[in-house]
Amino acid sequence: MKQIMYVLQFKGQAAPSPDADNVLTAATEAASCTVRTVADASGVSATIDESSGDAAQFESVVTLTGGTTFQESGSISFGDGANKLYFSTVGHGHMDASADPDLKHGSVIWKLDRGVGQFDGATGLITSNFTVSSTGEVVDNHFGVIFVQ
Repeated sequence: MKQIMYVLQFKGQAAPSPDADNVLTAATEAASCTVRTVADASGVSATIDESSGDAAQFESVVTLTGGTTFQESGSISFGDGANKLYFSTVGHGHMDASADPDLKHGSVIWKLDRGVGQFDGATGLITSNFTVSSTGEVVDNHFGVIFVQ
């Protein structure tokens, strides 16, 4: 069994679905990147720098299930789209107001439902920690751990 880990920062938009009041659709993209975290006497800091490689594409449907809860399903395509993950929420995600009055802040855990290409037969979990602005701008930080044969 092989383990694949990834860290990406996706940016894009979320918008209300024209089909239902409690549904949002999200479309974001992440450049290949290098993440650097430093912990020292002054605290912690991190940087995300673009690196060579292709982008990843994210699409999802978010169903609001309560004042601060939601469920989500969607897909993430890596590179040219031949390698793709399909996911759905474990339990419920959480999204609420943040310290910044212009942003909502949330998190969710997704389980892999299936994969294509490199991810055929994959299992695993992805965590998402995200913000959404009042205009629908999304910044979504992923940490994925995927198991493949």
